[in-house]
Amino acid sequence: MNSCPGSVTTGSGFFNAMEEEQLTTPAPGKQTEEDKALKRKKWLKRAGLAGFLFFLIKGLVWIAVALFAWKGCS
Repeated sequence: MNSCPGSVTTGSGFFNAMEEEQLTTPAPGKQTEEDKALKRKKWLKRAGLAGFLFFLIKGLVWIAVALFAWKGCS
């Protein structure tokens, strides 16, 4: 069985796996820290993409305004 002296074997592997799953499964309606971190990361990615697009469009508009002013004045 087990070659380590002083170790105790309890139950079969199936029941131990079930007990471990019950201990690690969060209660319904409660979020784990991992879930919160994933949501935060997802939100930051969306905010980063929105910020990038905002400043890209803003820069392109300013370039268009500068080109219009330069071509319109000459």
